[in-house]
Amino acid sequence: MSSPFLADAEATAALGARLAATRPDRAVVHLQGDLGAGKSTLARALLRALGVTGTIRSPTYTLIERYALPGGEAAHLDLYRLGDAAELDFLGLDELQDAAALWLVEWPERGGTALPAPDLVIRLVLDAAGRRAVLEPTSDVGREWIRRLDGASGRAVTGIFAPT
Repeated sequence: MSSPFLADAEATAALGARLAATRPDRAVVHLQGDLGAGKSTLARALLRALGVTGTIRSPTYTLIERYALPGGEAAHLDLYRLGDAAELDFLGLDELQDAAALWLVEWPERGGTALPAPDLVIRLVLDAAGRRAVLEPTSDVGREWIRRLDGASGRAVTGIFAPT
């Protein structure tokens, strides 16, 4: 798999903008990586590029933040502080199934089977003075998203993203 180098927050924001410009109508994105790898930075950039104005809070303490989008809403979850997946029962995820056009889930492994399956997994890995990003589509929706990224750039994104 290819994994692009993201030198700084601006490069991470550019990735978020490209994802926003090509996103499908409905998608679930799992964001993986160590603390400080840039998951929240990427989520914030994607939401901003989708037109979210005002403060975009990290859901580290609230576990979930919801944002209005054209055609639905975005749900940004950060499950780092979750002690047990059963705690998700109190977040109203059932309601989100219909309302959320976009799910951005940090630390998805802590949510167990309570979360919807991802369409796209993005792994951010610290690498010297920056990070590397690996995009892995895990559904037809995710594979189409990667194709859109290819089309938007006018070239295959294998040097930038990692389609499977």
